[in-house]
Amino acid sequence: MAVVGCGLLGLYPFQRSIDQQLAATYGPRDQLVFIPSEALFARLSGGYSGLLATLYWTRTVQYYGRLHLAHAQTFPLLGPLLDITTSLDPRLLIAYRFGSVFLAEKPPEGAGNPRRAIHLLERGIVANPEYWRFWEDLGFIYYWDLKDYAHAARAFQTGSERPGALPWMRTLAASVAAKGGEIETSRILWTEIAGTAGNDSIRLSAEMHLAALDTQQALDQLDALVAEYRVKQGHQARSWQDLITAGYLRGIPHDLSGEPFVFKLDGHAGLSPKTQIHMNLVE
Repeated sequence: MAVVGCGLLGLYPFQRSIDQQLAATYGPRDQLVFIPSEALFARLSGGYSGLLATLYWTRTVQYYGRLHLAHAQTFPLLGPLLDITTSLDPRLLIAYRFGSVFLAEKPPEGAGNPRRAIHLLERGIVANPEYWRFWEDLGFIYYWDLKDYAHAARAFQTGSERPGALPWMRTLAASVAAKGGEIETSRILWTEIAGTAGNDSIRLSAEMHLAALDTQQALDQLDALVAEYRVKQGHQARSWQDLITAGYLRGIPHDLSGEPFVFKLDGHAGLSPKTQIHMNLVE
């Protein structure tokens, strides 16, 4: 503990030196959270690069958390913070994995910058070629955020060939290559994330995505019933009660949050304004 304490005491003047040298250029100290020059870091960090990396990773999480809670639409310093953190410690795996999620998620959940997330993961792959999980993360971003199924399949396939990769990576590669953006493929991916996430927020996000996928499937099934009713009855249904009376439904259908589905004027099923389901997650 004494060694750690001395290390942290030694780190403090370096951090103060960094902040003070750039405060005039980049604003008040509470806004100064990164240095855009990796060469400057190399000169100032001395033998404390590992401790500085931990400090800047903490700053990154705090910065992201503060803006996320404020429902911010932009996260301008997130990319630079992550670049600095991983430059100081190229083997800080958590910074690449969680950082790529922070970057790729749509605002206000994240920066909405999947290309920057891919850049970060590619840096991680170069620095840690044996770590197959980066290929998993890369595949997810190509799949969900960019709808680039060919690159997603290649990422999963390449990752499946790395030492220690779990067998389902090859299954994902085959499924994405064959079916593209079908709901069942998305379900496989999010189920895997929900089961292996090491963070509560990522697990919750996966569960929300799975709920949205289930809801989309339910909407499609209800639309199919309405279409079948129109064909067999010779006229359009006017409400769920028409389908209940005709034996197509046992009762008014509800979504997973407990809210009844809306029977829209155009004859399609819709969500109640009170629903807790986030359908933008399956766009």
